[in-house]
Amino acid sequence: MAEKAVKNVKNVVIVGAGWAGVCIARELSSKLSAAKYTITLVNERPYLIHLIAGARLVVAEEDHLEDKALIPYDRLFRGGNGTVKIGKVVSVHETAPGKGGEVRLENGETLPYDALVFSTGSMWTGPLQFPQSETDVRAYINVWREKCDKAKHIIVVGGGPLGLEFAAEIKEVWPDKKVTIVHGQSLPINNTYPDRFRKDIEARSRQRGIEFIYNDRVDTPPEGTVGVTTRGGKHIPDADLVLPAYGSRPNTSVVSTLADGVLTKDGFVRITENLEIPGHPGVFAAGDIIDFKERKQAAKAGRHARVVISNIVSFLEGKPLKSSYNGVPEMIVIPLGKTGGSGYLDFLWGIIVGDWVSKTVLGKDLMVKRARAYLGY
Repeated sequence: MAEKAVKNVKNVVIVGAGWAGVCIARELSSKLSAAKYTITLVNERPYLIHLIAGARLVVAEEDHLEDKALIPYDRLFRGGNGTVKIGKVVSVHETAPGKGGEVRLENGETLPYDALVFSTGSMWTGPLQFPQSETDVRAYINVWREKCDKAKHIIVVGGGPLGLEFAAEIKEVWPDKKVTIVHGQSLPINNTYPDRFRKDIEARSRQRGIEFIYNDRVDTPPEGTVGVTTRGGKHIPDADLVLPAYGSRPNTSVVSTLADGVLTKDGFVRITENLEIPGHPGVFAAGDIIDFKERKQAAKAGRHARVVISNIVSFLEGKPLKSSYNGVPEMIVIPLGKTGGSGYLDFLWGIIVGDWVSKTVLGKDLMVKRARAYLGY
């Protein structure tokens, strides 16, 4: 069943409510008049999972983050100027380039749009691939906590930021538990960052009792397996839990229904400098899914949002798009538990920050309070 468009009112639909979608929806609600425009944010869950806290959420019971890091959307829009539609978008039909269209939900409902934003985020392997319902999410979190609690030697697969965070959170809760990171490169993270930073985070991790196996990989064995062998032939006889923590993939299957050729071979969304999909005026993309050479981070969502919001307003008013996205300096802070970590700021000669900055910026509460405040809590 289609929702009827109100005469002379234009509809903005945002598909996906991770940080990019949330920022766009919230800030757009203060810029578009409710008398002229509707704003609809479509998402499968009725709440945001604050993934910056993801590693601690599925490892540690102490802080009960499940009561804080699952943040409802009911206070998202400024002045109530917007609607959250809970459902899964399965396809998009464009009337004609620049002329709007409609999105179709799994239940058969359709939503008309004049401007459309894709902000569908990433798909994960392992603990961060959460189910959809809140009941299932909470049960899923408890399952992973129990797995970590019972394990004697945990193999974390992937030595990127997520793997480092998982390993450190495990050591924070169980300092005597054996934790080994298996990573496909010769140093943690990747060569986006200089070796001196990669060596710094490695040293800080080793100080916490985390071990490393480099230039190797591990396949996830059947549940309950004790003892694993890496692809390179190294046998770890007492390993009893393998925790996948390697890179995410763009969640863009629904974007591909817009038209042929909108995705790269790796599944990212092709964009212009205005974050508009080429050949489809009024259809934009933001967040982890865009084909732009940068680290995929929630911290970049706000910058993407500003560009998309400005250009949506221009498009709806029939004006040329003026805002462009040229990237931002790479910055990262990797908390190693609550009390330390390391970070890199790509300014001047490249600045490395240590425990104090890491725990102050992220480690203490992983920006949960700030996230809740932004969503009105």
